[in-house]
Amino acid sequence: MSANPLDLLPEILLLFGAVAGLLLGLWTPRGRQARVRTVIVVAALGSALAAAIDLAQPDKAVFDDSWMIDTTTGVVRITVALATATAVLLASSWLSGHPRETEAYVLMMLAALGAIALAASNDLLMLAASYLLASIPLYALAGFAKDSRGVEATLKYYLMGALVGVLMLVGIAALMLAAGTGNYRELAAALPQAPTPLVALGIIGVLAGMAFKAGAVPVHFWVPDVTAGTTPVMAAFITTIPKLGAVAAAFRLVAEPFAQVSLDVPLLVAVIAAASMTLGNLAAFQQTEVLRLLAYSTVSQVGYMFMVVAVAGHSVYTVPALSIYLAAYAVTNLGAFAAASALPKAGQIEQWANGVRWRPWLVLSLTVVLLGLVGTPPTAVFVGKLAIFTATADGNLIWLFVLAAVNTIASLFYYLRWIAPAARAAFAGSDRQAGTDSTSVPVLAAPAVTVHATAIASVLLGIGAGLWLAVIA
Repeated sequence: MSANPLDLLPEILLLFGAVAGLLLGLWTPRGRQARVRTVIVVAALGSALAAAIDLAQPDKAVFDDSWMIDTTTGVVRITVALATATAVLLASSWLSGHPRETEAYVLMMLAALGAIALAASNDLLMLAASYLLASIPLYALAGFAKDSRGVEATLKYYLMGALVGVLMLVGIAALMLAAGTGNYRELAAALPQAPTPLVALGIIGVLAGMAFKAGAVPVHFWVPDVTAGTTPVMAAFITTIPKLGAVAAAFRLVAEPFAQVSLDVPLLVAVIAAASMTLGNLAAFQQTEVLRLLAYSTVSQVGYMFMVVAVAGHSVYTVPALSIYLAAYAVTNLGAFAAASALPKAGQIEQWANGVRWRPWLVLSLTVVLLGLVGTPPTAVFVGKLAIFTATADGNLIWLFVLAAVNTIASLFYYLRWIAPAARAAFAGSDRQAGTDSTSVPVLAAPAVTVHATAIASVLLGIGAGLWLAVIA
């Protein structure tokens, strides 16, 4: 076991970026906060580079076996860092000139650090600390606009987070009482002989915490309210970054300390996955508000992610499947929310469609992103779903495989409810008098560029998935 601080270089760079950004912001005039944004983005990109270099090293547990550096941690490190840099640039369209611009960027960096810590935690006490670090900054970000909807969303988010956090702490206490340790490796050896009721309480509590951070059923109720109540930019961050760490943490828990217990943990996770993808899709069908549609979309997406958690340790395809899907989801989800951010005043689907009248390239990129969330080839999510379905079938959860396939087809219809009117408006060259002039609803530049960039990245990652998997192998 190592105790070399350089083992945590990617995390140190994120922390350095947060501290340096905060100090720089204290001495920077409000009109020049862009320099803080530059520091934050450079630190995030440096963290991703350091993580990519470290990915080639052998797996190791560091700092008294409390922090695991392996493929899962490496993928989350890279994905979170790059997604955070993208989210910061996306936020510039809204935060530029804001009196608390620096604080927003710093909170985003700290939340990203917490997401990575969730994925790397190899001890229950470290997991608890990571949960707090990945939660508290997000409460502030959810209500950053300080309007009535934002305050309501923040209150709901905080209260549910506190409730589930207490439940998770009870679960951690139960597991440590049952096994006498919080280390994952030692838990794996001790839990099979521990009292079953105590172990069951512990597993439910800990998994509830990870399900809350991921936005999975049955602790998903905060997702639509927070997504619709905060700004589209913050919704993009809140529904993307924490999910990556939470799903990776759940994967590690099921694959290691919970693998040999007498309880059927994979079935429990499979039920969570099935409920999330199904209820998320059913709720999305009736949505006419863009952000609420995307909110329920994220709930359904976490259902697919939990499929690979359900078969953790039961298939050789789980780590590659998780790796490609996390990266694919981050790219595609950021692109979908960037589209909503491009027209922040157009909250309804029809309003958004009118706002992009005669802007075919923006609608084309939106189509790529939304069909990417369905899993249409050659996008990255298609490769990710193919890998997850393969792992699920290999893990003998055939019923979950079939249900996921049905849900994938069903999800196409509510994405088309957004795509169809936007496409009609964008390509309606012959009836310009029929709708609102496109100049009446300005499209923000940074989000529009982000939509195009993520659409291209989704396709490139899908085509180059073999290269990505070769890098992480």
